Amino acid sequence: YAIDVSMPRLLHAKVLRSPYPHARVNAIDTSLAEAVPGVRAILTGAELGAYLMGNRVRDMPILAASEVRHIGEKVAAVAADDDETAARACNLIKVDYTQLPAFFTAEEALLPQSALVHPLMGSYQGYMHPPSEPSNVFFSDSYGVGAIDEGFKMADHIFEDTYFTQRQHPVFFEPRVCVVDADRDGRIHIWTSTKAPHGLKGMVAAAIKREPEDIVINPTFAGGDFGGKGCPWDEPLAYFLSLRTGRPVRIAMDYQEELSSGNPRHASKITVRTGVTSAGEITAHYQDMVFNSGAYAALMPLGYLAGADRIASNLRIPHARFDHRHVYSNTVPGGYMRGPGEVQGTFALESHMDEIAIRMGIDPIEFRRKNILREGDFTPMGETFSGVRAEETLLAAVEASGFRRSSPPNVGMGIAMCARPAGPGETHAEVRIDRQGRVRVRTPIFEQGSGTYTVLGQIVAEELGTSFDNVDVEPWDTDAVPFDSGVAGSRTIRMVGPAAHEAATKALEELIGIAAELTGWPVEDIRSSDSCVLNDRTQASISWAELLSRVPDKVVIGMANSKQVGLPQYTTFVAQVAEIKVDSETGQLEVLRFLTVHDVGMVLNPIGHQGQINGSIITGFGFSLMEDLAIENGKVLTTSLAEFKIPTTADIPPLQTVLLESDQGDGPYKIRSIGEAPLLGVAPAIANALRDAIGIRLYELPLTPEKILRAIQSA
Repeated sequence: YAIDVSMPRLLHAKVLRSPYPHARVNAIDTSLAEAVPGVRAILTGAELGAYLMGNRVRDMPILAASEVRHIGEKVAAVAADDDETAARACNLIKVDYTQLPAFFTAEEALLPQSALVHPLMGSYQGYMHPPSEPSNVFFSDSYGVGAIDEGFKMADHIFEDTYFTQRQHPVFFEPRVCVVDADRDGRIHIWTSTKAPHGLKGMVAAAIKREPEDIVINPTFAGGDFGGKGCPWDEPLAYFLSLRTGRPVRIAMDYQEELSSGNPRHASKITVRTGVTSAGEITAHYQDMVFNSGAYAALMPLGYLAGADRIASNLRIPHARFDHRHVYSNTVPGGYMRGPGEVQGTFALESHMDEIAIRMGIDPIEFRRKNILREGDFTPMGETFSGVRAEETLLAAVEASGFRRSSPPNVGMGIAMCARPAGPGETHAEVRIDRQGRVRVRTPIFEQGSGTYTVLGQIVAEELGTSFDNVDVEPWDTDAVPFDSGVAGSRTIRMVGPAAHEAATKALEELIGIAAELTGWPVEDIRSSDSCVLNDRTQASISWAELLSRVPDKVVIGMANSKQVGLPQYTTFVAQVAEIKVDSETGQLEVLRFLTVHDVGMVLNPIGHQGQINGSIITGFGFSLMEDLAIENGKVLTTSLAEFKIPTTADIPPLQTVLLESDQGDGPYKIRSIGEAPLLGVAPAIANALRDAIGIRLYELPLTPEKILRAIQSA
C-alpha cells in the first residue's frame, strides 16, 4: 500500500484548509511556521501560481491562490521531517480572508440572481459540452428515444414525483496517500493509492505542466476504491514540495480530511414523470436529474456522472427522455462512487414505478412484467442487447422470495430491478514460463480489492494446464505499456480476461513448439497438464522444468492486448427483494432479509463473485438507511466514522443470492459484469418495502428512524 512506501530522507507534508465556504484570500503569513525546527518547505497558492488539475475538467487549483470556494479547500502546505511537525507548523500559518456570499444547494445555484462560482470558467479546459457563457450549470445533456410529448398524449394517466438523495463517501480502507520523488534518476516517481495509474499519469502531467513520459506511477495496492480513487488528489502538490526540497514527500490524509474535503457521491434532486395507459402500459417517461457537484468538476473522470445514462435499461419505454444537469455550489466537490448517477436515478425510477402500480391498483410485479425489456426491444437509451432475460430474472426473484403484499402489520416487502452492462476499456497482459516451470503473469492493473489478480491467475493456470499455486501475478509500472484504462465501470474482467487468455495461449503455443522440436512429437499430439507436456498418442510426458532446462537460451513468453470498444453484446439484469419491519413507536427500520437475483453468464470465481455481490449490497444498505455526509452552511458535520455511520455486520440481515447462469456472455469465458449492479436496486427495494409496511412513501434518502417516525406521526 502507498502508506507502506518509505525511503531515505522522506519528508511528511500536511495541508492547511479553508474554514470558509467562499472567501477572498488577502494575505498569508507563514513566518511562524517557517521558524519551527524540522520544517523544510512551505507552499502557498500565491507562491505556487495558477496550476489547475482535474480528471477531464481542469478547474481545481492545486492550492487556492486568491479565492477559496468550499470549506476544506487547500490553501497552504508544509513539508517537514515528520507528521507532527508538519501539522504543528500548518496551525501556525495565518490567513487573512474576506468572506464572500455562498450558496450550498443546487436549487440556489440555479436561481437567476445567484453569483457564479466560477466566473472565469470559459478559460477552463475539459468540459464535455462547454457552456456558451459562464453558468453554475457546467454540464447539461439529454438522451432518450421517441417523442416524449407524443408519448404523454397517448397516456390515460400521468404521475409525477420528486426524489432526493444525499452525499455518500466511499469510505476507503486506506485514505488517500501519495509519495512523490520529483527527481529520481531524472524522472518523477509516484507511489499512490489509485485504480487508474495511466490516467493519473496524464492528469498529473497536465497539472504540473510536464510531459507524461517524465512520470512513472509505481505499483501499489489501492487500499479500497469503491469508485473514488480515479482522480488526482495530492500528487501534484507533493511534486512541488519534493521539487522545492530535493527530497521525496509523502502526503497522507486522515479520515477527518477525507470526509470533509474528499469526493463523495453527488447529492441529487430527481423529478420523474410517467404516462401510463389504463391497461398499465408505459407510454412516456421523463426524468429530470439535478446533481449538486460542489465547488469543482475536477474529480469526475468524464466531467459528468456517466452512469446516469444507464437508468431504466430493464424497461421497454417507447418515448423517454432523461435530462441531467451538474451544478456548481460552495460545498465539498463531488466525485465518483460506484454506479455514479445510476444509483440516484435508479432509486427515483424504481420507487416511482412501485408508486404508479399502487396508485393504479395494479400488482407491482404485473406492472413491471407489462413494461419489461424483452429480446429485440430497444432500451430507453435506444440500445439493444442479446440474451435478454429480464422477465426470467424478475420471476426468479418473486419465486425465491415468496413475494407478497398484505404482510403482517408494520412488515413489508419491496422489489426493484435494474440492468447494467460492463464498460469499455483497454489493457495488456504478459505470461512467462521460467526454467523452473513457474508462471509469471504481468499486468498494468493495480489491484483495488475486487480479486482481479486471483481471476488472472485462474485464467492463466486453466489455459496453460498448471496449478493456480504455480502462478504469480506481478503488476507493471506505467513505463511497461503505452496505456491501460484502469479499474472502473464493472469492466475489469471484460478487459483482462481476453488479454490473459490470449497471452497464455501464445505462451502455450511456444511451449508446445519447443516440446515438438526437442522430442520429435507431432505438435497435434501434444497437450499440457499438471505443468507437464504430454504426448496423447504415446502417453509419454516431460515436465516443463525439465523441458526448458534443455533450452536455457529461450524464454517462453506470450503477450496480448485487449481493447473492448463500446457496450458489450450482453447486459446484466438484477432483481432484488427486501423484507423489512418498522417499529411504529421509534421509526426504526429493520431489514429482515434481502434477496438478489442475477443474470450472470458464467461465474469464474464463485467466492469472489459472491463477495462482489455482498459488498455492493452492504454499500446499498448504507446508502439506503444511514450514510449521510451531512452539510450545514457548507460545513461537513460528519467528520469521523463515529458520525458518518457505515453498516457493520450487526446491521446486515440474511442475504440470499440466486444466480441464473448461462452460456451467453462476453469474451472467451462468456462473462457478464457483476461489480456495481447489485448496488443499484437496494435503496428502492427497501423504500418500496417501507411503503408496503406503513402505507407511506418517503421520497428522501437515507430512510432514518427520525424521518420514518415523522412520516408516521404526520399521517
